Amino acid sequence: MSHHGIICTGESYRDKVKLTFAKGSALNDPSGLFNASLTGVRRALDIREEDHLDEAALKAPFQEAAAANAACKTGASDARAVAPPRL
Repeated sequence: MSHHGIICTGESYRDKVKLTFAKGSALNDPSGLFNASLTGVRRALDIREEDHLDEAALKAPFQEAAAANAACKTGASDARAVAPPRL
């Protein structure tokens, strides 16, 4: 998925789906969604069939990453100055 640059990639495995956010270390994670690849720039979310996710909590990192990418693209100093895409 992309919006003014890569937001995340998705990979499917036998036991999970992994969403890896390219600039995940720069994203807030108040709900504690990130549970994999917690080092370096990238952070990921492993989702298993039995997992129950809060829809609003899951949308938040996508919107924040899209806003950050758009801010970099437009030269805005604050990612909040650029409206994130609606999901």
